[in-house]
Amino acid sequence: MKTQIVVVGGGAGGLELVRRLGARLGRNEFDIILVERNHTHVWKPLLHEVAAGSLDANLDEVGYRGHGHRWGYRFFYGSLEAIDRTARQVTVAPIFDDDGSELVGRHRLRYDYLVIAIGSVSNDFGTPGVKDHCLFLEDRHQADRFRLKLLNHCLRVSRTMSANPTDDAFVDIAIVGGGATGVELAAELYNAASSLRHYGLEVFDETRLRVTLIEAGPRILPALPDALAKAAHQELEASASGCSQRQLYPKQRNRD
Repeated sequence: MKTQIVVVGGGAGGLELVRRLGARLGRNEFDIILVERNHTHVWKPLLHEVAAGSLDANLDEVGYRGHGHRWGYRFFYGSLEAIDRTARQVTVAPIFDDDGSELVGRHRLRYDYLVIAIGSVSNDFGTPGVKDHCLFLEDRHQADRFRLKLLNHCLRVSRTMSANPTDDAFVDIAIVGGGATGVELAAELYNAASSLRHYGLEVFDETRLRVTLIEAGPRILPALPDALAKAAHQELEASASGCSQRQLYPKQRNRD
């Protein structure tokens, strides 16, 4: 029997691992298996661009089956359900079609080596309302959902303005977290809003968008030097000036 290496999770870490293992070990003596609940991979730091509509994920995603054929690993579509360390097996949950019919039943995979690379999830740090109401950006599905809700709201405001140009209609977006993803998403939203007039929303532009960036710390981008964070702060507020009466960072502006 071949030595079987099972990697659970096809994110940046898991995908790079199976690629390197496949390229180095080959198929003759090793069977490298990737278990992942999605069919394709989109690099997580790009999800804010997918959410804002500035990146077409269909052009940037990696299909696991084709990638596995090229690099010498096998792809199993499904979610990890349990690990039996005594029997050295993992249980993959059943897969269901959209109509509820079962496509693949629950099954087990043996392993000689097991790597868990399922990644992390966003921490709400106990911010009131986040857990119940926020749209998270953990995967492609959530980014697409955000994008659709954004476009629908922009269309609603556009139609309202068409019927009554004096109506006080806005798209209000609150982003929790002033790290790299939150800051980049805020910037991408304004870029996207300025382009919507060219795609059928003639009476909608960035003046109808109001973004609030919520950060518990004393400044945005806490991992970067103060000078860079301050420059980003100024750029974002410059993007928003003239677009709404609300500043992006009211708490920090008051302290300044």
